[in-house]
Amino acid sequence: MKTKDFYFHLPEELIAQHPLKERDKSRLMVIDKKTNEISHHHFYDIINFLEKGDCLVLNDTRVLPGRIIGQRVDTGGSMEFLLLKRKDLDTWQALAKPGRRAKIGTQFEFGNGLLKAEVIGIGEEGSRIIEFKYDGVFEDILDKLGQMPLPPYITPKLEDKERYQTVYSKHTGSAAAPTAGLHFTDKLLNDIKVKGIEIAYVTLHVGLGTFRPVKVENIHEHKMHSEYYNIDKNTADIINNTKKNGGKVIAVGTTSCRTLESAAIEEGKIKESSGWTDIFIYPGYKFKIIDSLITNFHLPESSLIMLVSALAGRENIMKSYKIAIDEKYRFFSFGDAMLIK
Repeated sequence: MKTKDFYFHLPEELIAQHPLKERDKSRLMVIDKKTNEISHHHFYDIINFLEKGDCLVLNDTRVLPGRIIGQRVDTGGSMEFLLLKRKDLDTWQALAKPGRRAKIGTQFEFGNGLLKAEVIGIGEEGSRIIEFKYDGVFEDILDKLGQMPLPPYITPKLEDKERYQTVYSKHTGSAAAPTAGLHFTDKLLNDIKVKGIEIAYVTLHVGLGTFRPVKVENIHEHKMHSEYYNIDKNTADIINNTKKNGGKVIAVGTTSCRTLESAAIEEGKIKESSGWTDIFIYPGYKFKIIDSLITNFHLPESSLIMLVSALAGRENIMKSYKIAIDEKYRFFSFGDAMLIK
C-alpha cells in the first residue's frame, strides 16, 4: 500500500485556527463502518451513540507549555526551544530554532535569568540535549515562562492555554494535545456517566512525530515514533469487564486507540502495563480491543489517517473526507470530530 493512497487536497481555509467558544458545539460526522452510512451531527450528540454498558476511554495526558524563548548569554541573540522529552530531572531533549546557534556548550537564559540552560549534547534528528539550572520548582517556572507548543499549521497565539488541554488532563508530559478529547465538557462527561457508560483513563504522552507525514513511498517501510504510555489495573479491569459483558470500547482519539492496542494480550483482553510504544496501525490491522473511535480530521498522508482507515476502510475514509471538505468541516487540532461506530 502506497503513502499516496492517503493523499487528499485540503483548502487552507478549512484548517481551524481557533477553538470554538464552547467545546461541545463542534460538528460531528458519524460513520457506520458496517453499513458505510454517513450522518451529520454536533458533538454534544455523541451521548446518543453510546449505550449503557459501553466504556469510553480517555487519554488524560497534559500538554507541557514547553515552547520557551530566550537569549544567548554571550551574544544576546534570540533562541527558541521546544521541549520534547525529559531525560532526567533537569535534562531535556528539545528542538532548537535556529539550530545553528545551539552548539554544544552554548548557554541561554529565559525570563531575565529565571531559567538558565546549556546545550550539553546532540540528540535524534538534530535535536539538542539541554541541561537547565533554576531556583524553585521547574514546572512552576515553565508554567510562567512557557507557551503552548501549537502545531505549525496553527498560526495565531492561543490566549487561553487551557483550550489546548482536555478538561480531564492530569499527567503532564505531552508535546501535543490528544485533540479528540478537546470536544468534551465536564457536563457532557457527567451526562455520559449518568447514562451508565463507564469512563476509563489511559495515559500516552504525545510526541511531535504525531504531526509528521509519512515520507516513505511504501507505508510498510515507515518507522513510527516512540511514545510513553501507562494503563493501570483499574482501567484494565474496566475494559476487560466491558468486553466480557458484551459492551463496546470506544477510544477517544488515536492516542487512546494506540495505547489500548499496545497493551492487548489477546483479542478482547488487556493487561495493566506501561512502557514505550511505536505501534503502527494501518489497513489490514486486526483490532483486538477497540470497537469504535472518536477522532478529529487528520493530515493527508499521515499515520493517523492510515489508522482511521484501518478501522473504517480506506475508501470509506477518503469518501468521508471529501464530504467533510464539501460540507466545510473544520480540520485538524481545533477542528470538528468524527465517530467511527
